[in-house]
Order: sequence, then C-alpha cells, then structure tokens
Amino acid sequence: MDGKRTSNPLYDPAALHDALRRNKAVVCALSASYISTFAGYPLDSLKSRLQTTKTPISIARLAGLVYREEGIMGFYRGLWIPLMTISFVRAASFTIYNRTKEHFRNHNILCRDSIIDVALTGGFSGAMSGALISFTSAPFELVKIRRQLEYTIAASKGIHLVKPPGTAEAVKEIFRTNGIAGLYTGFRLHFLRDTSGTALYFLEYDGMRHLLGRKRSGEQGQTPAWLPIHQSVVPFFCGSLAGVTSWALIYPLDVVKTKIQQRALAGEAYRGVFETLHRLIRGPDPNTPKPLLTGMARIYRGLGVSAVRSITTHGLLWTLFDFVANYIDHLPRHPER
Repeated sequence: MDGKRTSNPLYDPAALHDALRRNKAVVCALSASYISTFAGYPLDSLKSRLQTTKTPISIARLAGLVYREEGIMGFYRGLWIPLMTISFVRAASFTIYNRTKEHFRNHNILCRDSIIDVALTGGFSGAMSGALISFTSAPFELVKIRRQLEYTIAASKGIHLVKPPGTAEAVKEIFRTNGIAGLYTGFRLHFLRDTSGTALYFLEYDGMRHLLGRKRSGEQGQTPAWLPIHQSVVPFFCGSLAGVTSWALIYPLDVVKTKIQQRALAGEAYRGVFETLHRLIRGPDPNTPKPLLTGMARIYRGLGVSAVRSITTHGLLWTLFDFVANYIDHLPRHPER
C-alpha cells in the first residue's frame, strides 16, 4: 500500500511539488485568471455595449437598463466562455512569454541589467505570445461579443428579442451563416490588436517591475525611495498601470474591431477599417461632419469602464500570480530517494 501511494503524485508530496515547479507558469496563470476574469467580466460586458451604442449614455444608466431588462445575469451573459477559455489562453500566453524570455536568456540576447533590455525582452516575448494566441482566442471572443450584444444585433435586424439564444445556438447560427470562416470574422484586426496590445503590455510591465526593484532572476528587491509603496503592492501597481495604458493606446482599434464584427453578425453590409473609423469620428453624413473632438469622444466611449476593468483584472491577475509563484517557490524540497 505504501509503495502505491508513493508512486502516485497525488499522494507523494515530493512528486507533487516537483510537478508544480515544472508547470509553475501554467498553475499561476490558471488560478489567477479564474478570479480576475470573474471579477472584471461585468465591466467588460458594459464596455462592449458602450462601444456600440449610437447615443451617449452614462455607465450608471446603462448598468441600470441592463439590470432592468436582463437582470443580474445580463452582466454575466457569455461568462463561461472567457472563464473556461481565457484562463487556458492566458496559461498558454504566459508559457509562450516565459519560454521566449528563456530563449533570449539562453542565447545571451538583451541580457544586460538595464530597463531597455528588460522592457524589449518583455515586448518581443509579449508580441510572440499575442500573435500565436490570437489564432485560438479569436473565435471565442467573437462568440463572447455576440452574446454580449444579442439585443443590439436583434434590434438592428428588426427583431424583438424576448429570450436570447444560448451560447451553443449562437455558435450554430454563426457557423450556419458563414461556415467555419464565420468564427474568424474580423480576425486581422483581432490579430493586430492582440499582437500590439500584448507587446505593449509586457513591455510596460517588465520595464516597471525592473524600475521598482525586481531583479533579472525574478526576485523582488527593495522598492526605490521615490515611490514609497510596499513590495507586496508592486505586482498590483505595475499590472494595473500596464493594463490601463496599453489598453488606452489600442482602444480605438478595439472599437473599430467590435463595430465591424457587430455589423457582420447582424448581416449588414461590410465597411472597411478606415471607413468605419471615419464614420465613428465624423458621423455618417459627409455634408455635416461631427466636430473632431466629439468624434474622438465617441471613439473613447467606454474607456472609463475599461480602465476600471483593467485595474481590477490585471492588478488582481499579477497579485495572485506572484502569490501563487512565491508559494510554489517556497515549497519544501525533498531529498533524492
């Protein structure tokens, strides 16, 4: 009996600890993603709605309308897709990101102890991660947007929606209308957004962590005197700031992507990227264009709720990621038997 237990990693602490160390990035990413995704999803749902509304509306009023028409579940419509997929996508993303950094380190590329080398390594690794992951994440995000905008899409078709279709029905309708290619509607914009956004995100995060005392070995040192925050707050601070700033830079691209995907899902005539962007900024009538500032305000509609979502999700993500990583690093090491 003892021999059987020792050979099973579920009963053998040494084998379990070794398995956790070997798969640390995956374990940290999965556990952190589940909590951060659930916490930020209602804000993501409101962001998608704000991006596609034609008339300005406050976040509080929109939230009230969603609650009155759809109930509390309206904020979580389509949650299981990102909860089950984004967590695994993030695990893969962190794995690619870490392996790319290891490749740079093993080949002595950008290995100086300087913020430039640290940030560039993070940026290149993030770009590689975002580019590869986009092929997997694109269909899931399209279905998520479809679920979040069910009522808007139905209204554009002239349909009064009493009960929205479930996720399986939404996937079947997309597949029935455009085949497997329909799941990749707007993929080029999705690829560009994920590659550039992930590159910016990790470039900023790694650069800030270096400024705030993290060593190239990964250990957190003393924070500088000019920023009097405790070491435990550093992951939340850097994750939140990197999430907000990188998202703000690519936000117009995300708005255009969402609008093009919404029109495609509603069966409306295709509009190109530049035409969509121009109409969003200057309005549909070329004879009476909107003021530029008004148009730019529409492009950035929903950025406030996105900023709160980024602070919540990315701050929690990195705080939990570092917590789990430190827990695994400090697991007892058993002597070789």
